[in-house]
Amino acid sequence: MIRKARTSAVLVAATAMVALAACGGSPTNPSGSDRSASSVDRVTYLTAFGAAGRDAFAWIAQEKGYFRQAGLDVDIELGKATGENLKALASGRTEFANLDLTGAMISAGAKNGEGYRGFRAILAVHQQTLVAIMSMKGSGITTPKDLAGKRIAAAANSVNQLLFPGYAQLAGVDADSVNWVAVQPVQLGSTLASGKVDALSTFLIGRPAIEKATLQARQQTVTVMPYSTYLPDLFGNAVITSEELAVEKPDLVKRFREAMRKALVYTVRHPDEAGALLHARHPETAADVATQEIELMTPSVTARGEGSAIGLITRDRAARALASLRDAGLIGEGIDPQDVIDFNAMPKG
Repeated sequence: MIRKARTSAVLVAATAMVALAACGGSPTNPSGSDRSASSVDRVTYLTAFGAAGRDAFAWIAQEKGYFRQAGLDVDIELGKATGENLKALASGRTEFANLDLTGAMISAGAKNGEGYRGFRAILAVHQQTLVAIMSMKGSGITTPKDLAGKRIAAAANSVNQLLFPGYAQLAGVDADSVNWVAVQPVQLGSTLASGKVDALSTFLIGRPAIEKATLQARQQTVTVMPYSTYLPDLFGNAVITSEELAVEKPDLVKRFREAMRKALVYTVRHPDEAGALLHARHPETAADVATQEIELMTPSVTARGEGSAIGLITRDRAARALASLRDAGLIGEGIDPQDVIDFNAMPKG
């Protein structure tokens, strides 16, 4: 349910607010200028995972006034990765969320037919999957085939593990020979540096933090093996909404998408500013680390072009992503692009 902007706490105003919500929300503002306070839609947005550089563009949208110009009052809350963010969306606790689209597609296309399809992607944050395998240089692991029989750390039930069988099949690795070790994301670098595992799987943008941990402990940099080498058609993170909201409030969804697209474009063009803003809002995240994350993710954001092409998800591209997952044996038949993507939210032409 969409919550309208705050009004005075008197009964008459509250009644008017409920009546406004029942009428379908705010009209479109073609000029893009600030709307009156009475017509502002208040929504909640969940970051992909905590407050990291990859999520800085949400605070940019807030700071630069993109949300306000779109007639939105957005509560930014810290997310907890794909599975938990999908649960929050399904329960109605949030209207929008950032998560790994490939992981969500795998969930939606579950072979038992019980996958969750109540979401729709509206903005591709990363046009390529950022999942990768990392090992310390000198470990003897330099190609995917070297992973056979090794211990790999990853967050429990993460997309890293979900995707690995498909990656392994294409890279010529026996997936069953790999031993997975469940580790909290913040402990991945120290776990690798300690020698408790032979490699780890995380997002490419996590490299600065991983390398920092291994350099401090063992003066070692890391070797990176991206999944995209063998799975080039898969998406990374995306902003999603519920199927219900996409159908019932298409104007609101489009306004939110455009505000986030503007912020994403600004963020990759001004990584230092975005990193500093994120640190100001969440001091536990170092500005330089956030900036490095943004710089590392930029090629995947701009992989399909600049401007309005940033964030765009085409029907053909979504079909190829689903075909890749199907060919890798990760999803079943009967799932089409429109089952997971809101193409009505995409810019026309």
